[in-house]
Amino acid sequence: MFLYSIIAYLIGFASLLLWIISVSDLVPEISIDQTATLPFHLALLKNFGLVALFGVQHSVMARQSFKTAFAKYFPKPVERSTFVLISGLLLVLLVLEWAPMGGSVWKLQSGSILYYLAYIMFFSGWAILFISTFLINHFDLFGLRQTYLELRNKPYTTLNFKVVSFYKYVRHPLYFGGILGLWATPNMTVTHLVFAMGLTAYFVIGTLLEERDLKKEFGKAYKAYQSKTRMLIPFPKRIK
Repeated sequence: MFLYSIIAYLIGFASLLLWIISVSDLVPEISIDQTATLPFHLALLKNFGLVALFGVQHSVMARQSFKTAFAKYFPKPVERSTFVLISGLLLVLLVLEWAPMGGSVWKLQSGSILYYLAYIMFFSGWAILFISTFLINHFDLFGLRQTYLELRNKPYTTLNFKVVSFYKYVRHPLYFGGILGLWATPNMTVTHLVFAMGLTAYFVIGTLLEERDLKKEFGKAYKAYQSKTRMLIPFPKRIK
């Protein structure tokens, strides 16, 4: 089980790196902005299907009802690793099968202040995403902690609710970082715009579903946290 979780972790982590590089506009060979080969309406339909597949899988497998059903047939410690593995494979599919759509929304002049500012925001967003995983518990989030504890014959303990660093300003900095990384680009093509819109929609829907689970798990503590902290956009702070 521990070996399985390591493989799942590597695939999941690699898929995130592929995703970031594909929207960076820095490596043309694996960029989502290739030459369009499908009519616009067919490309849009295909891309919508890819986002829907990715979003449904995330939403279904992250729910407690699925986790309970999974535990009836498979070892419980590998549930999170299985989620990471399938998510990683679907993210690779999303990136590699994304249908280019052509067109340009904006293109900043290379070497200009705005060009470098866009990339600063781009990399800042992804840095926030990765740092946020460690603020929660990176190895629990990616399924390694669960199988490592099983390997050591130790019981799994749930993570405590705590508000640290980015979480003091926004309830879901991981999603905020991903959204920032998707939209902060010096070259916003129609292809990139649809990609960003689709995944942003998933982030919002996924966040709302996750909020429901968090309220059930942490009760009054999380509700109090909700009342004073923004969900996705850290500023401005909510006025009481």
